[in-house]
Amino acid sequence: MSKITVIGAGSVGATIAYTLTISGMASEIVLIDIDQSKSRGQALDIRQGLPFFSACSIYAGTYADAAGSDIVIISSGVARKEGQTRLDLAQTNVNILKSICQDVTRYATDAVYIIVSNPVDVLTYAFCKYSGMPGSRIIGSGTILDTARLRARISEYYAINQNNVHAYVLGEHGDSSFIPWSLASIANVNVLDYRNMVQNADNYPEFRIEDVEQYVRESGSRIIRRKGATFYAVSMSVCHLCKCLQGKMNAPLTVSTMMNGEYGINDVCLSLLTLVGQNGVHNKIMLPLTDTELKQLHHSADCLKDVIRQIEL
Repeated sequence: MSKITVIGAGSVGATIAYTLTISGMASEIVLIDIDQSKSRGQALDIRQGLPFFSACSIYAGTYADAAGSDIVIISSGVARKEGQTRLDLAQTNVNILKSICQDVTRYATDAVYIIVSNPVDVLTYAFCKYSGMPGSRIIGSGTILDTARLRARISEYYAINQNNVHAYVLGEHGDSSFIPWSLASIANVNVLDYRNMVQNADNYPEFRIEDVEQYVRESGSRIIRRKGATFYAVSMSVCHLCKCLQGKMNAPLTVSTMMNGEYGINDVCLSLLTLVGQNGVHNKIMLPLTDTELKQLHHSADCLKDVIRQIEL
């Protein structure tokens, strides 16, 4: 059990706090927002359901209340609107993050920081540069949600448990992300060959890479168009990340962290398959990418660097 601070009491932050509460992962949850009335309301709403779940102290607080936190989750920022890319939000949300960073790091000195706000890779980079915290304790949610969407879609094609699908989205959490299909597998069989390996394969639809990639890339926009915002799946993915940070064994996740020469890429944050465990990031897994996939990774890094060059850190 641990103390977790959630900064931002909007749809994403409140849903993260709610999911953490019902999962029983935290003994204490602090909810912080510039709109203190809102954070108090969200905390009260969740707290009144606690008799049905594990004991937990959840309350609205200030940055001083973040002291002693094991994990700090930052979800504050301007939300993405329909038709707006994550990168359009960059400067506004970087400015918000800088203010938060200055206030919270003086109190939560030993926490692992999870950046959820978009554009997450740019904000993770800004936090690395601005906070003075060790890079191993700064994690962007990156493409863990994209990866979950990919696995969900593949499992639908073949009516198979999602836990048996091993496939990843790497790079930017955005338009330049890519799927290394050479490494995507079901039960140790490459996804592209799976249909030919199973009896009665005619029961399965034709697997179309282009359709799956479009599904993953456009899922966020589709949800925003239909209901105005995305918050359930991202909250579930962030809570899974918190669970991995509490575990005794490292778990491989596609999170965004600072690149320090991996695949010849430096000074940018993006998602690779990364070992996450107690106290944060431990190692990156150097996947055997094909030449084409390596070019896609470098293209994603270049796209993010172009944005970073255009904003004021």
